[in-house]
Amino acid sequence: MKKTALFLLSIALVLILSACGGKSNGGGNTADSATGSTVSPAAAQEEIVIKATNYSFDQKEYHLKKGVPVKITFENQSGNHGILVPELNLQLDGKQNSQVIVPEQAGTFKMTCSVFCGSGHSQMSADIIVE
Repeated sequence: MKKTALFLLSIALVLILSACGGKSNGGGNTADSATGSTVSPAAAQEEIVIKATNYSFDQKEYHLKKGVPVKITFENQSGNHGILVPELNLQLDGKQNSQVIVPEQAGTFKMTCSVFCGSGHSQMSADIIVE
């Protein structure tokens, strides 16, 4: 009986330690892509806050300036949501809720919810317009 308890305790300890040893990407401030890059938070010249409620963002359009570092902060006001804009190398959620990016290409990019949030999830989107 003692051996079984010791064995189960050992397995639990290994699982706990393995969960704590995940790879960190340093907050996502070093990645580059063809249309956007991330930089140090201290370098941001502008800031926008994107707020999410169930099945919608607080605005239909968010405007950024090409080549200008901007800190994007994400806030969940109700429900569990995230944002994803692959072309700008931007993904935020409850765990990583802010990132500084430098949009390098003008255009309109679709922002979608990156966390399945229920029946209205597929309609949850907005546009990021880089001018």
